[in-house]
Amino acid sequence: MLPRKASAGFTLIEVLIAMTLLGIMVVLLFSSMKICADSWQKGEDKITEVNDVAVVYQFFQHHLSAAFPLWDDFSDQNNKAFSFQGKSQELQFVSAFPASAKKSGLQLFSLKLINDGDEQLIQVSIIPFFPVARGEEWRNEEVILLRHVRKFSLSYFGSDDPQAEAYWQDDWLEKQAQPRLVKIKIERDDDSFWPEIIVELKSAAPSNNFDGQTLGNDNNPDDENNNEL
Repeated sequence: MLPRKASAGFTLIEVLIAMTLLGIMVVLLFSSMKICADSWQKGEDKITEVNDVAVVYQFFQHHLSAAFPLWDDFSDQNNKAFSFQGKSQELQFVSAFPASAKKSGLQLFSLKLINDGDEQLIQVSIIPFFPVARGEEWRNEEVILLRHVRKFSLSYFGSDDPQAEAYWQDDWLEKQAQPRLVKIKIERDDDSFWPEIIVELKSAAPSNNFDGQTLGNDNNPDDENNNEL
């Protein structure tokens, strides 16, 4: 009588071992995918953080450092006001966009910290700084400079008397000249590191001399304001 051949196939132990190995491979695969996704997200967050810092830094370096010490004697004929006014969380100054920008001439920048629902943000308002035709009004452009701000503070280095020693002050109001330096401190909701920004103003003494080309008196208040900060 011929012996019976062993039936082909896997034993129960072999099946269990194969299923166990398959399960381990699936776990490792999904773990690797999660690690890759987390690394990608952290990279994206870091890029966003660096970009936010660069945008804020460039704004202050381009516009605040080139602020013009001018008098506003046309908005209110009975009240002549100096263009630069600074508080601990608010700042107003006059600067200009580059020649390549669609909006030309001197602009009044007003910057402050505001509440927007569950978050705080730094908002910049921009309006032309020169007389408008009677019966017309300039269009006020509002731009969000930075979101998710926990703390925002400004301080000013200078002195009322040019001969006196300068010192840091929490506000700069009703002065007749601009400060020499402005310090900006920002803290974000996510505790990300933000370097302290100190901006040196190129001009401090007031001036009443206006350059017609700089003022851009040919501007129309209805022109489109599509300028980036």
